[in-house]
Parts: sequence; C-alpha cells; structure tokens
Amino acid sequence: MSESTQRREEWPAGLKEQLVAWRRHLHANPELSFKEVDTARYVEEALSVIGGFELSRPTPTSVVARLIGPKPGRTLALRADMDALPIAEETGLAYASGNPGVMHACGHDGHTAMLLAAAKLLAARRDRLHGEIRLIFQHAEELPPGGAIELVEAAVMDGVDWVFGEHLASQLPVGQIGVAYGDMAASPDNFTIVIKGYGGHAGFPHRAVDTIAIGAQIVSNLQHIVSRYTNPLDRLVVSVTQFTAGASHNVIPDSAVLKGTVRSFGEQVRQDAKEQLLRIVQGIASAHGAEYEFDYVLGYRPVVNDEALTRILEEAAIELVGADAVVHTPPGMSGEDFSAYQQKAPGTFVNIGAGNADKGIKYPHHHPKFDFDEDALETGARLFVRAAEKLLAWDES
Repeated sequence: MSESTQRREEWPAGLKEQLVAWRRHLHANPELSFKEVDTARYVEEALSVIGGFELSRPTPTSVVARLIGPKPGRTLALRADMDALPIAEETGLAYASGNPGVMHACGHDGHTAMLLAAAKLLAARRDRLHGEIRLIFQHAEELPPGGAIELVEAAVMDGVDWVFGEHLASQLPVGQIGVAYGDMAASPDNFTIVIKGYGGHAGFPHRAVDTIAIGAQIVSNLQHIVSRYTNPLDRLVVSVTQFTAGASHNVIPDSAVLKGTVRSFGEQVRQDAKEQLLRIVQGIASAHGAEYEFDYVLGYRPVVNDEALTRILEEAAIELVGADAVVHTPPGMSGEDFSAYQQKAPGTFVNIGAGNADKGIKYPHHHPKFDFDEDALETGARLFVRAAEKLLAWDES
C-alpha cells in the first residue's frame, strides 16, 4: 500500500465517536417509510456542517449531496436508506426508539451514519477529485413502490456511471464483508386473497360455505407452485404469512383473508407463479361455491450485481479487511429497491458483517431485539471511501 493511500485512510480525530453518535441519534428517532421528515432534516444539517456539497431534496424525505471535483471525470453514486419499520423495540438499549411502535430493526440507521462518515472523509479531499461523488440518502426502502424509483424518476441517477450500496448484515460476523456476483436479492411480490362464502352456525356446516376450510385448501395447494409447477433449478418462494377469519368458536365466518409473498429472480418464473396462484384460488373457490378477490402487487426488481463492478469492489474489500475476511455470499430471497438504480447504471450491493454473538448480537433483521455491532460502522464507511478511491481519479497530495 502506498504512502499516499495510507494518508487517505487516516480519520479525523473524533470521527469514530461522531459516527456512533449519528447512528444512535437516528436509532432513537426512527421514522416510517415516506415519513422521514425529521431524519432527512437531520441528515441535511449534518451535511451542511461537513460542507463542500451541493445539497438538494428531490423528495420531501430524501437528501442528495453532490461532491463535485475541480476536474472533469466520471460519477459514482453511493446510496444509504433511512427508513424504519413498524415494530415495537425490545432491545432495552439506552438509545432505544423514542417513537412507540417504530424501530430501526434493519440497520438503516447504521447505513445513514456510515454514509455521513464517508461524506466527511471524501469532502476533506474534494480539491483532488476528478468527477463527482453523488451521495443518495434514500427514503422508503421498506415499503413498495419504494423510494428508489421515486428518486430515479426525479433524475437523481442522470449522468451516473456506477452505483454502490451497502447493507449491514447480522448473519455475517463483524469484520467480514460479503460479496455477491450476479443475483443477490429477489423480487418481493405481495398478494392478498379474500374468500367470500356464507357464514353460519358451526354446528350446521352444511348450511354454510366455510371460508376457513376453503382458505386452508388454498394454503395447502399453493405449496404445489414451488414443488410441482416450477423447475427445481429455478429459485422461487411462495409463503402465506397471514390468515385472518372468524371471531367466535361457534360461528363459521362468511369471509377469510390470506396474505403472503412470492419471491423469485427470473421474470418468467415470476409471471408463471402469479398465474398459477390465481388459477389455484379460482379453482378451489369455484369448487366450493365461494367467491374471491385477488390482489397481486409486483414489488421491486431483483438485485443483480454487475460483474465488473463487483470485482473492483471485492478488490477494495480485500484491501480493507484482508482476503480471509471477504466471503462470497449466495443469492437471498429478501428484496431491496436498490435494484431501481441498477436499471440506470452498473451497480453492486454488498453486505457488511455486523453480528457478534459474544455481545449478544444474534437476532435477525426485522426482529424487535435486532441490533448490530457498531464496530461494523467503520468498516462500512471505509468501504464507501475505498470504492470512490478505486473508481474515480484523484490528484496525489
């Protein structure tokens, strides 16, 4: 490693403490998707204090910061999401959520803090930059249609040559970085099925059209979409996650509601699964004299990492933490609207290890006791900076 690279890695005094403070403030003040008013204001104010950026608010709850060097060059976008989830926090942390029923249970508070720290490091050497670094502090990753598509439509990606994002990952130990080539995250579609029958006395089921019995058959038969209607080599998940019906032990309800998700990678598999799901609902409802309502919402596109860019980011990760700490991660069936940016420019998305069982940090994402090892924040911030160093041209000091 060159002497100039070593100098670029030096952090200003107190930045690590500031990084943790940013994260803890955000964690204590979570806001739901499309409602990140105070979060966006906080981020904008922090960037104003850092200085050197052209700031804009493409939507009421997002912030974009452009760091434009004195010489022409290419443009790299770095993205962090900012929204929280409708979960009641149970961590007992001193900085736990002060907003009842809302929690940063997916690490977005850490993503935002990491990008703020990277902003401070990058702004300090703006005068040596060729081109532009565009920091995207995005709203509403958790709720389709998502904030990414809104920002793309607001021209935030215009002129961008590459886009890079990170996600804290509790399933990886702190100190590791997970890299995926090609498919990384699935398209997360959602469905709602309403079965309409004819209610009645539970002691006289022959006088009713039993929506619970019909719904149970639908749940059972939906499993055939994966096990019998889909090529075993194709990746597909169909999960029913809600079944709501009835209010009494002796009343057959006249309606039942089923909700769930379909996760896939291939577009043909995605469309075939939707059609099979509808066919099963139609057939079972018709066979038992029931009516139905069917609502199917297409979620985000799959996250598919650009191979050439991923190779560069893997090199950056190895330089940062060493080859033994960089792992290749398989595709997962979670969803991420980072994919919207990848429709506009080559992009890659990596996982930053943040789990630590020795510290009791073992709960999965979206759990009310979810937390991450704050030592991961420095790794994420440094990787953002290293990506900029490798992809853009810099004058030597």
